[in-house]
Amino acid sequence: MNLGSILRKHRKELKLTMKEVAEKAHISEGFLSQIENNVNTPSVDTLMNICGAMGVNAGDILNQVERQVKFVVIRKSDWNDIDVPKSGFATKRFFPPDNRTVIDTAILVINEGKSIPVRKNIRNSQELLTVLKGTVELELGDEKIILSEGDSIHYWSIPGKEMIFGKSPASIVVWVGTI
Repeated sequence: MNLGSILRKHRKELKLTMKEVAEKAHISEGFLSQIENNVNTPSVDTLMNICGAMGVNAGDILNQVERQVKFVVIRKSDWNDIDVPKSGFATKRFFPPDNRTVIDTAILVINEGKSIPVRKNIRNSQELLTVLKGTVELELGDEKIILSEGDSIHYWSIPGKEMIFGKSPASIVVWVGTI
C-alpha cells in the first residue's frame, strides 16, 4: 500500500506545506513526513484528520490506494515495441514516479554509439545492471566495464561520473537503483 505517496501528491497539488497540514491535523510535522514516506501508517482517525486538513475525502484517498498498480510485467515480446528516439536511447519504467519509494527500475534500450546518463540528484545509491541483449559499456568513475548478454553488475553509484554506452545495435538492459 502506497498511502503516503498519494497523500503527499494531494498535499503538493493543493500547494499546502507539511507544517500547515500537520497543524490542522493535530499531528507533528515529523509524523506526517513518516506517513508520506511510508515509514509509518496512520490510524483511521489520523488519516481522517489529515484528509480533513487538506479538504479531501478519505474514502477517495483509500480508493486511489486500492486502484494502484500492484505489479508490472514487461514481456520479452514488448522489448521490440520500445520506440527509440533520435537520442539513441529509450527508458521504459516499471512504475510511475509516485509509486517509486525505495527502488527505481527500468528497461533501457541503447543504440550502438549512444549513451544514457545517470540519474540526477542521487547520492550513495546502489545500482544493478543486467544485460538482456547486446553489449554495453558502463563507465563508472575511471573504470570502463564491458558487459555482454547475460552479464550483471551491482555497484555503488558515482554521481556525475557514470554513463552507460551502447556497444551493439539496440542493446537491452534491466536497470535497478535505490532511491
